[in-house]
Amino acid sequence: MMVANDILKQVNQPNGFAGMAMLYHKEQLIPGSTQYKINRYLAQSPADLEDTGMFIYHYNATSPTDNYLELRFCISGNRYCENKLCGNCNQVPTDDCAGPLRTVDVFSFHFTSTFLHQFVHNVKLNNRKDEVLAFKHPNAFVKTFPLCMRKRGTLDSLLNYSYTGSLENIFINAKIHELLLFSLECIVDEKEEGFACKFLSDDRGKESIYLAREILLQHIGDPITIKELSRKVAMNECYLKKGFKEVFGTTIFDFYQQQRMEHAKYLLYEKSLSVTDVSALLGYSSISHFSAAFKKHTGLKPCELLN
Repeated sequence: MMVANDILKQVNQPNGFAGMAMLYHKEQLIPGSTQYKINRYLAQSPADLEDTGMFIYHYNATSPTDNYLELRFCISGNRYCENKLCGNCNQVPTDDCAGPLRTVDVFSFHFTSTFLHQFVHNVKLNNRKDEVLAFKHPNAFVKTFPLCMRKRGTLDSLLNYSYTGSLENIFINAKIHELLLFSLECIVDEKEEGFACKFLSDDRGKESIYLAREILLQHIGDPITIKELSRKVAMNECYLKKGFKEVFGTTIFDFYQQQRMEHAKYLLYEKSLSVTDVSALLGYSSISHFSAAFKKHTGLKPCELLN
């Protein structure tokens, strides 16, 4: 089985994914913005890949018009269902879907130097991020990096949305800008180190962090304390909190709250459950506590999402 880095390197190869059955393909050029591709493949093995990103800085001093940035991402663990409108599913698409097809999802986003110029026009180039955007960094490079929760969440959102027409273009454009921002944040200014994002050096530690994430998702309606979570993954509480933040770019509490509220939005809007039922399903002791948490996360009252 190919590892994520191998998959990313073969994105533009004619037969780079020979042997992997494609379930879904989308390719689009957004005028004045970027070109993107999304390919979803049937996973060949039950073993998950590590979510991985690749930052490609193509620089040619003799031909500036050929300069470009490209972002590539490979994520796994999602499920694919051809019948999204069945109406009989009470699970969140992608994250919790129990459909029969597990996928490897590959994304690529291409940015021309002309498009990126808008972000550095009249900007003093004080750091490497600005130099890269302005194509003033003198050396081409390719860097791979792990994916924090923010990038993973944005990529998942590109697989599950209901917008069409012009609103779809606006939505996708916004998400692509998010990915560009989050990826540029990884770049550091020191000459000897290209990216700041780091996985935990201990393989066992990484496995424990990912296990903690899965346990949190399994307890969406049954809140679990960090102390209980640390016991389940056999890791010190302090190390668990620091490791989770390093891997996913967010705290355990913020990640858990975000997942609960996103699930609440789905239950309210898509499944038309009552505020009382959703509050109970998510393990809240009172409707008022749930309503306050929901408004803090979304800016809306739960009742405003009811059909």
